[in-house]
This record gives sequence, structure tokens and C-alpha cells, in this order.
Amino acid sequence: MKLVGLSRTIALTMAAMAFGITLLVVVTSYVFYFITFHFWQGSINEPNMFPSGLEWAWLVSTTLVGLAFAVIVGVHLARRILVPLNSVTESMRRVAQGDLDARATTGDRSLGEAAVLANDFNALADQLQRMSKEMTFWNAAIAHELRTPVTILRGRLQGLAEGVFPPEQPQFQSLLTQIDGMAQLIEDLRAVSLAESGHLNIENKECDLSAEIESVVEFCRHALNASQHYPTLDLQSGTAYCDPFRIRQALLALLENARQHASPGTLIIQTRQNDGWCVLRVSDAGPGIPQEDAAHIFTAFRHARDADSGMPGDKQGSGLGLAVVAAIARAHGGEAKCYPSDEGGSCFELRWPTPSHST
Repeated sequence: MKLVGLSRTIALTMAAMAFGITLLVVVTSYVFYFITFHFWQGSINEPNMFPSGLEWAWLVSTTLVGLAFAVIVGVHLARRILVPLNSVTESMRRVAQGDLDARATTGDRSLGEAAVLANDFNALADQLQRMSKEMTFWNAAIAHELRTPVTILRGRLQGLAEGVFPPEQPQFQSLLTQIDGMAQLIEDLRAVSLAESGHLNIENKECDLSAEIESVVEFCRHALNASQHYPTLDLQSGTAYCDPFRIRQALLALLENARQHASPGTLIIQTRQNDGWCVLRVSDAGPGIPQEDAAHIFTAFRHARDADSGMPGDKQGSGLGLAVVAAIARAHGGEAKCYPSDEGGSCFELRWPTPSHST
């Protein structure tokens, strides 16, 4: 539906009203004097220019009809302006009171600016509702992720305090493992939050991308081999322009995701530089990601379904790792995506532009 502008509508309405009243005066004048001269000619006092009683009756009647016409037009125009504005005002009060389902309504004949205002308010209310739902979801997800390590820490520390567990090195190592997991979760939360607010700092510089990748893989090789995941490197030599710390962080997240969720087998880590893009890929041997989960696989706290059962996966993981990868990719001006690998599993790709293509 094409919306008519407020100023144009008011101008046209005033012009139409003026024309209508003028036409009313002209027509009624002609009719009045025609009837008077033919039927009541004696009631007109020609030497006296002051209106006679009959003329006064005509003037008053014409004025009242003109006023009635102006009131009807004004009320109609005001209703077209005020209906959406009143709806916006009422909806704003409801939103201020916590009712995020409130929406403004516009009639079919609402004026352009008023309808745009109502539509913009509805878009704002939709955004507020979405953010409120996401905040509630994030609070519940964070509480869920922190509950397990905190419960374990409390149980172990209480056991040590009461003498149930002997104060031996394996116990302390277990406590450190839980603390490291919490620290990683907090760092992932920080990275995702900074990225969403546009404050994830990226310190780009030229670096040997292959050397950075090799160092991360060697650091993780023992843990990967313990879970029967065997990394294979396919690296293209050359320098890349990026933030090496963030790229290492993204690769760590991809390898940890593969360790927790991929089937045992070979992990292929690739780097490529072509067509003005730097590309980092991690491919696994399965089980793959269902199509319905691919759209939100990089969303925080979203877990993919099990490929065999169709139920949400039960393997451990905070659900933040891939969100961190996507955040780092966006901070570099690039993107992260997931698609089926040649080995029957999934290929996670992180790509970002070189300086000549970053604009």
C-alpha cells in the first residue's frame, strides 16, 4: 500500500475544504437570490444595503453548513493522524511497564509519516524482545555451563577439607583442570561479547601463518591423539596479514570442537592464500552436521544434533567455541562457514581478506 505524506495530505485537504466552502457560497448565493427574486421579491429592500432578515437566515445557514463541513473534514484528517500516534503512545507505555509483546497498529488509511513511525516502533519493540529473549537464554546457558565445574570444585575441595580425598598431586591436577576450563569459558564469553559490541580488538600484522598453525597443532597433538584424532597438516607457505593471537585462538577452538564432537580419525588442517583471501580449514572424518543445524552452528550455546539419533549431542562443550571462531572471522572482515568435507564429515572454514581486498 502506497503511503501518502502528511504535508501533502494536509495541503490537499485544506485546498479541497476551501474549494468546497467557496463552491457552497457561490451555489447557495445563486439559488437564494434566484428563489427570492422569483417568489419573494418584495422581501428585498433595494435602497438599503443592510441584509434583510431572509438574507441573514441565508448567511447563518451557509456559515453553519461550512463550519460543519470543516469540522467533519478536520475530524477525519485528525483521526488518520492520531490513530497510529495514539497506538504508538499506548504501546510505549506497555513496553515501559515490561510488556514487550505490545505493538502499534496502523489503519489502512494512516498517513505516511505516522505509519512509518508506528512501523519503526514495532521494529524497535521486536529488537528489544529479541534481545530480552537472548539475554534470558544467555543467563541460563552461562549458569548451566558454570554449574558443572563449580559443583566439581566444591565437591573436591570439601572432600579435601574433610579428609575424604588425600591431598595428592592428581587431586590438585584435577582441580586445576576444572579451573582451566572455567578460565577458557570466561575468555570465550569475553571474546563473543566484545565481538557483538564491536570492541573485539584486532592487531593485524604480517606473520608466518604456517608456523603459527604448526605451533598450535603441536600444542594440541597429545590431547588429540588421546581422543584418537590424528592431525595432518596441508599448509601453504607464505606470510599472512592477520592477528596471530586471534587466529591461534580460533584454531584452538576448531581443534577442541573436533576433539569433542568428531568421530575418531584424521583431522586435516589446511591453509590457502588465493584470490585475495587467506583461508584456514579444519576437516574431520564425521559424523557430519545435520542440515537443519548448519544455519546456527556458529551461534553461541547452540549444540548440533547427533547425526545418528537426531537428538541434541550429549558430548561435553560450552557451545561457545564456534561462536568465538565466527566472531574472530568477522573482526578480521571475513566469515566462518561449515560444509560437508570430502571425508564424509564436516569442514570448518575461516577466511579473511588480504589488505588489498579488505576494503
